[in-house]
Amino acid sequence: MPVLSRFPHPRPCALAAVLSLAAFVTGCGDSSEGAPATSAATSSEVTVPVSAVTTTVLEAGSEPRAVVRLAPPADVEQNVVLTTRSEVFQQIDKEPRQDFSTPELNLPLAASVTQAVSDTQPSTLVDIVLGEGTSPDPMLASALADAAGSRAGLTVAPTGAISALRLAPTVETANVARSAIEQAFYQSVYRMVSFPDAEIGVGAVWQIRQQVMSAGVTIDQVSTATLVSDDDERVTVDVRVEQTPQGSVWMLPNGQGQLDIEHYTMAGEGSMTFDPMLPLPVEGTLVLSGDQVYVDPDATTRLAQSQVDRVEWHSPEN
Repeated sequence: MPVLSRFPHPRPCALAAVLSLAAFVTGCGDSSEGAPATSAATSSEVTVPVSAVTTTVLEAGSEPRAVVRLAPPADVEQNVVLTTRSEVFQQIDKEPRQDFSTPELNLPLAASVTQAVSDTQPSTLVDIVLGEGTSPDPMLASALADAAGSRAGLTVAPTGAISALRLAPTVETANVARSAIEQAFYQSVYRMVSFPDAEIGVGAVWQIRQQVMSAGVTIDQVSTATLVSDDDERVTVDVRVEQTPQGSVWMLPNGQGQLDIEHYTMAGEGSMTFDPMLPLPVEGTLVLSGDQVYVDPDATTRLAQSQVDRVEWHSPEN
């Protein structure tokens, strides 16, 4: 999250993805600019609640119709690769534009269902073990080697709505890798498709509403989903996403002041394919882009940002 050097608090730290999902896990480090953040932190599992999802059916679609349920059985396993990338460019007043993009991250995931949905258990519990990730960024690529074996977990409703994210990096995981992995999971969780409780058929359209709690600002996210195909073994959904800030002020972290939101757009689209008997998407791509403009209350400093976020799922066997 960028803190402008002209603000009263002097410790400037430019962080990528100001109001993107990545803001959840980003913070100002004590390292000098350009120094590799290679120190490892003590491993401990953290459970992060995920904001509730509501769905509204706009069109029921064609017959036959049925309630779509994602209910993988206990002990089922799945291998999938999660890829994330954020391009962020910022400009303060007429100064040169700066690149605060997050390098592409490819995470091989081995997921297993430790608890299946039943009459007594309303959610699926998914345990995820990370393989050795890759990145074109040399520093991140080097740090990812020690992150192999880190764990994550999801609590998932039969609708596909995720209610909790658990993260447990290995003791050896360097901070640069830890931050990148956390950002990747947080982005993917809030880019997931949820299905309605009602019966739907091919061509059905429904809205998915969720609040994204970004640092200093609450974002209303509205996704419009369309059921493209449902052949029992594969369910494919097209989705369009639009984000809107609830308020007109962004409160900077650590008491560093506030910025007025002068302009905010963030929207995109993609497609996602599920196997109802597997815990994670088998294929998918979702790309969001937008532009934002922030000004200080005295209108003396103006921060313009352009952003593109990309989340992909890919099954190695496909």
